[in-house]
Amino acid sequence: MKESVKIIYVYDALCGWCYGFSPVLKQCYEKHKNDFEFEVLSGGMMMGDRVGSINNIAPYIKTAYHTVENTTGVKFGEAYLRVLEDGSMILNSELPSIALSLFKQYFPDQSVLFAHEIQNALYFDGRDPNEFETFRYIAVNHGIDPDEFEAKMKTESAKEAAYYDFALAKQLRVESFPAVLMQTSETGFYLIAKGYTDFETLEFRINNVLNEVKES
Repeated sequence: MKESVKIIYVYDALCGWCYGFSPVLKQCYEKHKNDFEFEVLSGGMMMGDRVGSINNIAPYIKTAYHTVENTTGVKFGEAYLRVLEDGSMILNSELPSIALSLFKQYFPDQSVLFAHEIQNALYFDGRDPNEFETFRYIAVNHGIDPDEFEAKMKTESAKEAAYYDFALAKQLRVESFPAVLMQTSETGFYLIAKGYTDFETLEFRINNVLNEVKES
């Protein structure tokens, strides 16, 4: 039976540290999916004047990915490393954010898995975040008709849902990614991860929050 607790994961599909953290959050989800509600919010990291090619706006990624690998244990795929070397891919958070918000309308309790699969598609398979085919591929894996999913991604309502998630992330005062919060009441929020956090530390903080709530 689920407790009245929600785990809120604020990420961005184009955030390399989120890719490093993704296996940790997935492990947390697998352990607690029958205990808590989980929701993923897109933060809109690469939007507006931050949209541009890897070479123009984020050339540091070409070496920074080593730090993510060494700290978290994840590996960036050869296909992605070729994309990185080329440097012409446009970094824009909008389409992957729309895809996530739309997916939540189908399977709201599986948003952690979808976000994880988006990041694997981008950072391991080297897929383009600006191509609908990237998200059609993931939708099929969840039994969603890819033509229907793409058509809905192109609607204004799907875009509005993504921007609503951006607004919620700002309301939660999340300014960097990844971040994880526990919501224990309408106004009770606890920040349990800011930046990469290992599984044991995340579990420790979850238990601390639960104990604090029980004692209050």
